Amino acid sequence: MDWSMIFSWGLYIVLGLNMLFALAVIFAERRDVGATWAWLLVLFFLPVLGFIVYLFLGRQLKKDNFYNLSVEERSFHSLQVEAQLEQIHTRQTQLAQPLFEKYDQLLQMNLRSSKSLISVHNRSLILHDGEQKFKALMDDIRSAETEINIQYYIIQRDALGQALLKELIERAKAGVKVRLLYDAVGSRSLRNSDFKELIANDGEVRVFFPPTLGIINFKLNNRNHRKVVIIDGKIGYVGGFNVGTEYLGLVEKFGYWRDTHLRVEGDVVYNLQHRFILDWNYSGHRKHDPENAFCFARHDIKENSPMQIVTSGPNSDTEHLKNMMIKMIMSAKRRVVIQTPYFIPDTSFMDACKMALYSGVQMDIMIPGKPDHPFVMWASLSFLGELLDYGANVYLYDEGFLHAKTLIVDDEIATVGTTNLDARSFRLNFEVNALIYDERVALELVSLFETDTAVSRTYTMEDYEKRKWTVRAREGVSRLLSPIL
Repeated sequence: MDWSMIFSWGLYIVLGLNMLFALAVIFAERRDVGATWAWLLVLFFLPVLGFIVYLFLGRQLKKDNFYNLSVEERSFHSLQVEAQLEQIHTRQTQLAQPLFEKYDQLLQMNLRSSKSLISVHNRSLILHDGEQKFKALMDDIRSAETEINIQYYIIQRDALGQALLKELIERAKAGVKVRLLYDAVGSRSLRNSDFKELIANDGEVRVFFPPTLGIINFKLNNRNHRKVVIIDGKIGYVGGFNVGTEYLGLVEKFGYWRDTHLRVEGDVVYNLQHRFILDWNYSGHRKHDPENAFCFARHDIKENSPMQIVTSGPNSDTEHLKNMMIKMIMSAKRRVVIQTPYFIPDTSFMDACKMALYSGVQMDIMIPGKPDHPFVMWASLSFLGELLDYGANVYLYDEGFLHAKTLIVDDEIATVGTTNLDARSFRLNFEVNALIYDERVALELVSLFETDTAVSRTYTMEDYEKRKWTVRAREGVSRLLSPIL
């Protein structure tokens, strides 16, 4: 047996498969150019391993009517969007708001692009500490009378995860409808046995993109990163906190956990509920379940705190949340404030930042001083170093780990949600953000940022230029791979 011949033919087969996948990346899938080159590098320099990695992380989702909505449902939603666009154009009724006139292009873009309906009568509470957030959430769960719809990317099997599950079981026993949706990868430590008692009391549990072959999950790269809770159709939660003791600052690796979450009431809760229903139905055996009646309760909120719930995901060719943030930055006249755990933007986002800085807009950006992923930190510093040259102010948060995902423009409008400033959030994950047209909320978020600067280091151009060659090399490699990090 000629082993050299077998080896040669095996090598030709591997190289041939590599070429086929490379052609698929280039021609068959509509990808960002940076991501295309990153995958080509992986496939050519890691012929066997790259092939396996591509199977799990490289394939794109089918996008045509991902949520399997009927013609009637899509038509109804389009009519709602058209009605609100008409109200904006004619300055009718409750949509005649001062900030709406100033940011009408942003409003219209979100309406047309991601079908993000506008709600006006809302009230919001900013939660920036884990103890504060989970006390509020647990209190609301205990007070639930009709239903609890809860969705998290990560639910840990630790003390906090068990405490949450216990509260859900108690409410289910009291006759409250409980629906729990979690991501298969983010919450991979969970077991079916964890939910036996909840299900025995008529609770429902679903998993987003579960493994298809045992532990093998071919949708590993597209995760549901959303964190949404709706209680009795009246109270909603959206933001950065997942469920685990690290979010209470009890894990030594991270220390104090600084995040931002919103507790909302009013019309905006209906929009959060609609978003949850789409993910819930998709994760069920039946796309539409008439037996699952959801609660859309009346409320008495009279305050004007307009919001849009903007979502994005790999089921769309348009990066709705990235476009929203770029439009916000381009709308700025005085100042842009950004907090994010990862700053790995693409060229379009970087160009928006540079144009704002060249236009005289002050830009303050804060990332963690202590990273959770070193490659991500090196890539972030590479991009931030570039913006330093344009006049940006950069801060490294040192009190613990910064996980907040906020962007504020001119102390007037702000967005809070689940979206990191990287390719994964913009293109690969399912994300959700609240966009708030309310100066009170924007100023409170700015105040939190200013407080955080007191426990942060200023990262200067001098710091960036004096870094060692080994750091420069790591940054170069990390930046090269940034489209697929």
